[in-house]
Amino acid sequence: MDAALLLKGYIIGLSIAAPVGPIGVLCIRRTLAEGRIAGLVSGLGAATADALYGCVAAFGLTFVSGFLVNQQTWLRLVGGLFLCYLGARTLLARPAERPATASGRSLGGFYTSTFVLTLTNPMTILSFAAIFAGLGLAEISGGYASALLLVGGVFFGSASWWLLLSGGVSLFRGRFGANGLRWVNRISGAIIIAFGVVALLGIKPA
Repeated sequence: MDAALLLKGYIIGLSIAAPVGPIGVLCIRRTLAEGRIAGLVSGLGAATADALYGCVAAFGLTFVSGFLVNQQTWLRLVGGLFLCYLGARTLLARPAERPATASGRSLGGFYTSTFVLTLTNPMTILSFAAIFAGLGLAEISGGYASALLLVGGVFFGSASWWLLLSGGVSLFRGRFGANGLRWVNRISGAIIIAFGVVALLGIKPA
């Protein structure tokens, strides 16, 4: 039973992380510009937020999920503006003359930015709630230990996707010269801004 819960959590984490969205675009761009570790750390920020939302669903914290849904207008505003800001920075960024080595400070920024972006997406908690209900996991037998095991599976499932993505993209990093990275910045920046605009357009007037 424990192994089954861990596997279910792993599949949930993987399925929620895999669809390519703004976090995926950021991860790909950072891997190409800064290296595999930068892309992986960016993904781990999202995986941590996924695990937190998994906790909300697994422990049945309806008051937390209700609060997040009620505040989705502000969350969309913050997330949309943050995406537009990151997209503009990416679009205007100049490729480095030589491959960059991300410092501890920059890695912390990469982690924090994707963590915040994932937390400000109210659809994440709704996705978890729907999947947990669909799999019959809304009320997990076995108490806190079983719930923690499921959440651990969610984190590792999400983290494994970011490991695969950053590792796969890093194989092509050497093929991008300065001009290629300039276009990567422009395209990924424009895509991230587009995600931000979509989030802002989704805000319903009070």
